[in-house]
Amino acid sequence: YTVVHDVSVAKIDPQAPLDKVCLLGCGVPTGLGAVWNTAKVEPGAIVAIFGLGTVGLAVAEGAKSAGASRIIGVDIDSKKFDDYDKPIQQVLVDLTDGGVDYSFECIGNVSVMRAALECCHKGWGTSVIIGVAASGQEISTRPFQLVTGRVWKGTAFGGFKSRSQVPWLVDKYMKKEIKIDEYITHNLTLGDINKAFDLMHEGGCLRCVLKMNE
Repeated sequence: YTVVHDVSVAKIDPQAPLDKVCLLGCGVPTGLGAVWNTAKVEPGAIVAIFGLGTVGLAVAEGAKSAGASRIIGVDIDSKKFDDYDKPIQQVLVDLTDGGVDYSFECIGNVSVMRAALECCHKGWGTSVIIGVAASGQEISTRPFQLVTGRVWKGTAFGGFKSRSQVPWLVDKYMKKEIKIDEYITHNLTLGDINKAFDLMHEGGCLRCVLKMNE
């Protein structure tokens, strides 16, 4: 049992599997909502995603459902992708003939936030900051990047209202309209919680679900 404030409680479908829909408390809705609610990605858009953890992959899922024509994943883990000799924002501008329509920063790295903004197309490109940076850190870019028409935005929980819209997300999952199972790469017991943290720090898992009573 646990005690929580009443405004933090959402009533969901009693048939929903709790070891799956527990993911709807943070990362998956944040990624989906950043696309659907904050950026309002349009069909045919080119999207760049910085950071391919749970949130980044949820952004990709949301962008695909919104009809994005091209989704480009960027990660600082060299085990996933080859490194480039020039700044990644320049790589993306060159790849997309001027820049992406929407970019999403999902890891909380202030230098990556700058790169995400600067890879956006002049005139209309929108960059959304999702990741939470360490305390005291600041973001920077040249004012020219914004004066030329780019938009820099932030999002919290993807713009969803938790009490009224988490039940809606649960219903969408039950109807197989959104994915959750695919984000769960490990299932461990509470006694193995340190192993779970190690896996996260190593980049060895997306989401690990801990069972309390085993």
